[in-house]
Amino acid sequence: MKRAECKQRVEPISLIPNNIPEEITEEDRKFFSEVVSVDLDDAQRARILNPEMTFPNQKAVLAVHWHPEHVPLSLINRRIDAMFPGREQELIIPTQHNELMSYGDYTGVEVDCYSAGFNQKVQLLLHFENSRLSEAGVLRGMLDHTFKYRSSQLFDFIHSITKPDEERLSMAARQTGASDAVICFVQAYVRKIEALLEEQISHISPLSIKNKLLRNFFDRLRSTCGDGVIDRCQTFLTEVKRLVKLSFPSHYFFRTSEIIEEARHLNAGIVIPHPEQFWPVLLAGYDVDGVEVWNPQSHRYTDFLVSVLNEKNRLAGPTRRPLLVFMGDDTHMGEKTRNIIDQDPAKRSREIGYQPAWEDLNIGKTLIKAGWSRESVITEYKARLSG
Repeated sequence: MKRAECKQRVEPISLIPNNIPEEITEEDRKFFSEVVSVDLDDAQRARILNPEMTFPNQKAVLAVHWHPEHVPLSLINRRIDAMFPGREQELIIPTQHNELMSYGDYTGVEVDCYSAGFNQKVQLLLHFENSRLSEAGVLRGMLDHTFKYRSSQLFDFIHSITKPDEERLSMAARQTGASDAVICFVQAYVRKIEALLEEQISHISPLSIKNKLLRNFFDRLRSTCGDGVIDRCQTFLTEVKRLVKLSFPSHYFFRTSEIIEEARHLNAGIVIPHPEQFWPVLLAGYDVDGVEVWNPQSHRYTDFLVSVLNEKNRLAGPTRRPLLVFMGDDTHMGEKTRNIIDQDPAKRSREIGYQPAWEDLNIGKTLIKAGWSRESVITEYKARLSG
């Protein structure tokens, strides 16, 4: 059996396996099949249907930034029922990345776009009534293009390792301290993933063509290689992915103004998510309905952002529609299907409709002065979407 040889190793004695078989083994095929599958087994269904947290006393549920991924909406609906059995008011809209999805009476999407004014990719949340879907042909076309372009990042990620892009690999190695043995191990398995993708691409769901495919595959190797080895590989892969994203040419996305124009044609609501990541968009004066002032990875300036929106509304005067305050849980339901030990700790605690900042006493003072609550935002935003 041929074996992939690593030309250099700085670790004379290492726990990193070497001489990885070049041939794709049955185990490789099994692991690949598991990570690209969008079907749920009984254990995964049980994890979806039995949430770890419930909120029986919460009467209003506002959730307009979350990702179903490959989890059926029927199961998600049952999970929401279990989490919020006492809810009396709700606005729950999925926002899959660059793909329209409907839940109840509404359709939503999180769109990648490009703002030339400050030369940066940004994201927008769009929400509209299902009755407008028949008019959404142009938006669908724009999203299809964006979805395919965004998916191409996975292949750039893979090629950076298998071709390879020596500059990226060297930089990632310096940032993470990855040895030649780690890099060799990663390259051997990414070549296998690349070959399996080429072989099976026509049968794989587009939902599986994501950067996390590599992360999920390497996690399958923990049982044979150990956590220490795979943790080193994951750290290195994460840094390579970060460098790929930094150099990804954003100008191939549609412009933010073009997305907003098409959204308004559908009477869609528009919300700016992740303000801490895309802060220049707050200064651009785009025609939006509101700003996400909190989510699990963007919450440092929540109180400040509520104050800024309140001041903007005051200066705009009563003749203009006020900017609304939103909070996004940014839940990725696909993460819930993984074994708990394999789940990303940063994403594990996220739940649809779970936004504790609404109950934060310090933030609450600012919200009261601004006149916003879950209930008032739900009422106002629904009115705009039906206008």
